[in-house]
Amino acid sequence: MRWSGAEVEKPGAKLFGLQGLVRSVRTPEFAGMTFHEVLAKSALNRVPPASSMPFRWTVNPYRGCSHACVYCFARNSHTYLDMDAGLDFDRQVVVKVNAADVLSAELARSRWSREHVALGTNTDPYQRAEGHYRLMPGIISALADSGTPFSVLTKGTLLRRDLPLLAEAAEQVEVDLAMSIAVFDDALQQAVEPGTPRTAARLATVRAAADLGFRVTVFLMPVMPKLTDSREQLDLALGSIREAGASRVVYGALHLRPGTREWFLEWIEREHPELLERYRRMYGGSSYASARYREWLDERMRPLLKKHGLSAKADDDTPEARRFARQRAARENRAHGAGVPALEPLVPTLF
Repeated sequence: MRWSGAEVEKPGAKLFGLQGLVRSVRTPEFAGMTFHEVLAKSALNRVPPASSMPFRWTVNPYRGCSHACVYCFARNSHTYLDMDAGLDFDRQVVVKVNAADVLSAELARSRWSREHVALGTNTDPYQRAEGHYRLMPGIISALADSGTPFSVLTKGTLLRRDLPLLAEAAEQVEVDLAMSIAVFDDALQQAVEPGTPRTAARLATVRAAADLGFRVTVFLMPVMPKLTDSREQLDLALGSIREAGASRVVYGALHLRPGTREWFLEWIEREHPELLERYRRMYGGSSYASARYREWLDERMRPLLKKHGLSAKADDDTPEARRFARQRAARENRAHGAGVPALEPLVPTLF
C-alpha cells in the first residue's frame, strides 16, 4: 500500500511499545497525522463477560480515529499504547494492515461458533484512512464467507463504497447497519467532531442503505446536556432521521469516562465556558449523566419518537446495566468454580 509523497519511518526499538510495528507513515494527504502500520496477531476481540454490551465479539481494524470527536468514549484506550487520550488519539492511528487475512484464519477454526461480530464499537472502521487502506472489503467478505453474522456502526460516509458488497453479504448472513449522528447543527457538529462528514452526507448514506433494503439504525448519541437536548433540536433530529429512511433510533446521554472527561471539559471550557460548572456538577462523581437526567431525556424523547413513527431503544451502557452485567459475570464465575468449564477467549483483546 503506497502513499503518494509519503514520509516513511522504519520502527524504532520501542516506538510506542507497538507489537508487530512495520512502519510509520506521514503523508500530505493527512496533514498532521501519522499512521502506524502493524501486523496484528489477532483480529477478533472477545468482550469481557462483565460488559453490558449486547454482543460478545468485535473487530477493530484501526486504533485511534481521525474523526477527532471530543466526546469519544474510546479515547482512554490509546493510553494502553503509551499514547495520550487527546491529540495522539486524533492523530496517531494504528492500522492493522493484515486484519482481513488474520480474521479469515480465525473464523476458519473449528471452535469458532459463528457468533455475532460487531464492527465500529471502539474506533470507526470507515474513518478517512479506510479510503486508502481498504481493509473493510476483506473483513466483510471473511465474515460472510464463514457464515458469521455481523453489524457495522460508523460515522463514515465511506460506507457507501461497500454497500453493494454488504448487500451481497446480507444474502448469506444477517447484516445490521447503523449510522452515528449526534449533532444536527452544522456549526456545532464541525466544532465537536471536526473530522467527521457533515450530517447531511451521513443522512444521505442512511438513505442509500435503506434504498438497498437495509433496516438502518441511527445512533442519536451522545445527547449532550444544554447543547443538543432541547425539544426543538431533538424534534429536528428525529424528523431528519425518519426522512432519511432509518427504521430505528438508539439514543443516550453523554458519557465522560477518564481520558474523555478531561479532553471534553477542556473543550467545554474553551468553547462554552458558561456550561463548565454545570458539566462538572453533573459528571463530578460519575462517568454517566444522573439517573434523573436520563429519566428526563426518556420523557422528552417518547412523544417525539411517536410523532415521527420511529421505534427506539435506550443506550445499553448505563450504571444499572453494568451492575447487572457484573453480577451476572460473578454468578457465572461461581458456577465455573463449582466445576462448570469456563469459556476461554479465542484470542487476546488488544490485537
